[in-house]
Amino acid sequence: MAGELEPSWKNHLSAEFEKPYMHQLKTFLKTEKEAGHTIYPKNADIFNAFNITPFDEVKVVILGQDPYHGPHQAHGLSFSVQKGVAVPPSLRNIYKELSTDIPGFTIPQTGDLTKWAEQGVLLLNATLTVRAAAAGSHQKKGWEKFTDAAIKTLSDEKKSLVFILWGTYAQSKAVLINTNNNHLVIKSTHPSPLAVSHGGFFGSRPFSKTNEFLIKQGKEPIDWQI
Repeated sequence: MAGELEPSWKNHLSAEFEKPYMHQLKTFLKTEKEAGHTIYPKNADIFNAFNITPFDEVKVVILGQDPYHGPHQAHGLSFSVQKGVAVPPSLRNIYKELSTDIPGFTIPQTGDLTKWAEQGVLLLNATLTVRAAAAGSHQKKGWEKFTDAAIKTLSDEKKSLVFILWGTYAQSKAVLINTNNNHLVIKSTHPSPLAVSHGGFFGSRPFSKTNEFLIKQGKEPIDWQI
């Protein structure tokens, strides 16, 4: 697995691949495949969040929980789906918030967020794989330890990042964020339809807040338009 990781990330996380939990995770994934289960995303896309957004280029972290578990959806970026696939409900709500938060933003037809990742937005799920049609099936198998290590390393070794934590699960990761390194932590309700019905997501303005902070730090703001 370590061989599949982008070099700057490998410099920071290579030790994780030697730990017992990672060996157990590899065994679990092998067992899943031998049992005939389809796993999403495909192998080449599992580390896409890291490979498209190198460690040295990360400016913003948007945390998700699980990959999508339907065909042709997941491609290794949280909240993102492959081109040509219907935009999922949570992402539709994200686009709706963007349309009121960022002047001139027009809601796109695609759910592929690669353009964000290429600008330094780490679209990181806590769990990097899932069994087809079985939400949460690969939780607590080791991935969370790996992605926690990634969050903590970013937080400890970089300054002035933006962490966007939507919903209770993502907000539980706030304990990993080093408060001494001038990071901006943005919290709100999750953009899923059930969560937004209780209020707190629409009008939270995470995208303009992110760009205002980046500009103050002398960094290039994110072009959110897809």
